[in-house]
Amino acid sequence: MRDKALPEDEVMAILAQTRARNYSYDRFLSTMCTLPHPIAVRAHDMFLETNLGDPGLFPGVAELEERVVAMLGEMLGCPDASGYVSTGGTESNIQAIRAARNEAGRKDGNIVVPASAHFSFDKIGDLLCLEVRKAELDESLKVDLSSVESLLDERTVALVGIAGTTEFGQVDPIEQLAEMAVERGIHLHVDAAFGGFVLPFLEKKYAWDFSVSGVSSITIDPHKMGMSTIPAGGLLFRGQECLSALETETHYLTKARQASLTGTRSGAAAAATYAVMMHLGREGFKRMVDYCMDLTHHLVAGAREIGISPAIEPIMNVVALQVPSPAKVREELMKKDWHVSMTREPNRALRLILMRHMTRENIDLFLEDLKAILIHSQF
Repeated sequence: MRDKALPEDEVMAILAQTRARNYSYDRFLSTMCTLPHPIAVRAHDMFLETNLGDPGLFPGVAELEERVVAMLGEMLGCPDASGYVSTGGTESNIQAIRAARNEAGRKDGNIVVPASAHFSFDKIGDLLCLEVRKAELDESLKVDLSSVESLLDERTVALVGIAGTTEFGQVDPIEQLAEMAVERGIHLHVDAAFGGFVLPFLEKKYAWDFSVSGVSSITIDPHKMGMSTIPAGGLLFRGQECLSALETETHYLTKARQASLTGTRSGAAAAATYAVMMHLGREGFKRMVDYCMDLTHHLVAGAREIGISPAIEPIMNVVALQVPSPAKVREELMKKDWHVSMTREPNRALRLILMRHMTRENIDLFLEDLKAILIHSQF
């Protein structure tokens, strides 16, 4: 730290110069986050100083969080759901599994997750001292039910299904997983960090949320397709008892017990999420998802014209393109300022996310560059 103060304009000039080094969203095909809606930014700024970790001091924003949880619960098939606004999918997944472990009363348990599960579950195994058993995927890149069955035992405290996998956008067979969970009396957690704000607005309907009996908890991220500010995640439980399994005493705060993982929590994130959901409503989110799906279909059609097919027909706005030597193709695309990612082995492919910040024009430019790379490069 400096000994003497630096004038505000000089500090802001440094910040502006540093911010200019960031890449532009209009070239991002690798991220599940996007530019927040303008109303989310305005709401976030209004509540910057509020702390949901001490809700008695900020009853107004605490009420906004309650309204967000109620709206999310209603959207996901359980208007009476309990939960809170988290920092994102990783925290929500940690907390869901922690609740399951605490309810089961085991310290030597295991969880069964799909091989396609987000890497946050590896962190969870380490943090909660749980064995993470990874079930194989079937030909459609959903979790294989027979593989799941073979991994379950008396020490299993939770089963996990994914509604919108990070790499392929696939939806696991949640109804069948729920049957397994109910039969064994174990917690079923659905990670819908990305899919939670997509699946409810698709023309084709999937059974994956609280409308499926046996689903105990859901992760959903407003700062992804919900167009809220970062960090704004969501953790919902079907009943209050799961949330209670997370509580600890908070002796010197305005509320006697706290269920969240973090102590200090941003009220701004809850306000931003509330503002977007109220402003857009179901019709607004439907238009946004339709736009992203139109981009997805446009990309897939253009890719097929140059001889490239997706690993699966896209379920949502996530596309995995099968190209030769995907790591080298990605490297060449990055040289042209296209920010793309890859899926893991054994289904290595280019991973592309079609978010609200993308345009048809830029997709056409991307496809032109991809075609040129495939024609002129030796793979």
